[in-house]
Parts: sequence; C-alpha cells; structure tokens
Amino acid sequence: MENKITIRDIIKRKNREKIVMITAYDYVFAKLVDKAGVDLILVGDSVGMVVHGLPSTLYVDMNMMKLHVSSVARAKPRALVVADMPFLSYEISVEEALRNAGEFIRLGADAVKIEGGSEYVDVVKNMVRAGIPVMGHIGLNPQRMLITGGYRRKGLKPNEADKIIDDARELEKAGVFSIVIEYTAADIAEQITKEISIPTICIGSGPYCDGQVLVLYDILGLCENIPPFARKYVDLSKIVVEAVSKFVDEVRRELFPTREHFFLSKGE
Repeated sequence: MENKITIRDIIKRKNREKIVMITAYDYVFAKLVDKAGVDLILVGDSVGMVVHGLPSTLYVDMNMMKLHVSSVARAKPRALVVADMPFLSYEISVEEALRNAGEFIRLGADAVKIEGGSEYVDVVKNMVRAGIPVMGHIGLNPQRMLITGGYRRKGLKPNEADKIIDDARELEKAGVFSIVIEYTAADIAEQITKEISIPTICIGSGPYCDGQVLVLYDILGLCENIPPFARKYVDLSKIVVEAVSKFVDEVRRELFPTREHFFLSKGE
C-alpha cells in the first residue's frame, strides 16, 4: 500500500501535477474514490443537500458531519481527509471553533475546511497553533447565501475581486495549507494562484488553479440538477433505476431467488 498523503505532500504539489479533490460522505464511496487515485477526500457539508435532501447547507450541523466524517475515516484512505466545518460551528467563538475542529480530528479527519476570508483569520491562526491543519474557502461561500443573495458568480466587480484576492493573502498569512476558490472569475483565480505560495483548488473557477474539486454525486449523475461548472461522467442514476427495476420484475415474476440463493434445513 502506498504511503498516506500528508499536508506537506499537498503543499509540495504547488505549480506541479494538478491536485484532485472529490467529496465523499461514507465508507463505501471513500473506498472507491481512494482507489481511483484522488489526492483529497472532502467530507463536505453538501452532504446535507445531496444525501439528506435539505434545501441548503445552512441546515447541516456538527452531529450530521461527525457521522459522515467518522464513516469516511473508517475507510482508512490514502487520500487526505478534509472535514467541512458546518454553519455556526466556527463563527460563534474561537474556543467553540477549536473544540469542533478538534472533534473532527479525533474522528479521523486530517484537516478541516472553513468558508470565509479575512474575517476568520483569528480562527485559522488558533486552529493552526493547536496543530489542526486548515483549508480555506473563498469566492462563493454557500453558507453566506442569505447575505449574498444566493449562488451567484463571484469576482465580476472590481471591489468584489479585490476582496477575494485580499482574503487569499490573509488566509495564507494565517497559516492555511491550501485554498478552495469557488465560482469565481477564472482570471481572478489565476491571479491568486500565481500570487500565493500555497495550492489553490478550483470549483467553477477555471483551469488555472493548482487543482480541481467537484461533488461526487454530480460527476456520477446521481443528482437531477448539477451546477453549470460540473461535468457528469456517467449516468449512474439510470443504471441504478435499471438494476432495481430488474430486481422488482424478477421478484414479482418469481424469478428471484433461485436455488443458489437459499438453503434447506435438511441439506440438499
């Protein structure tokens, strides 16, 4: 078995081979995506929407995230496991942020990710000081959708672009080991990537970052509506429906189970 990927390994990939991160929320998919060769597994708060059917990530809490982080960690992947800090798990106080991040580390996460920029510098500094690796997340922040007016493109206005660039600089100074840039103008993401010394990972922000991340259920075709920046690599929903439909048909026609699927008390 290859060695476990470390924070240092990710940092060293800056300006080298592209970094690949994918979301996974359970033991089975963590095993599969790790076998596929991803570098990082993000246990994202997107689990609330794609798995639990919630309207947004604002409804996701620590209890839900701990369940999924522990499930992924039990797969013991080679990939680095990053736990998303859910809404209000790090905003209330530095102390509470440390406590919650520490719980994820104890459950097997290798790092945590927080949304937001310069306003969370103190939180990042204290986490890093405590020995907790932190991934930043700038540009579109889904947890701020009520303030920003939904899921809209970022970096189109000069003042907004300047804020995103400044956020990247401040987060790097605070000690994050990498930064996710979401749904931001590609030229702004490129500028950030060139300017900072840590890896950037894009989602909907163009090809110029040091890596890319997508939601697993989007690339597998398990979600009805996928974002405009995602790509469906297989229509797994069609395959699932076909397989279950065949099972339904065979049971009702008494074609399943057949003799190899059961045993008798008196033997053959």
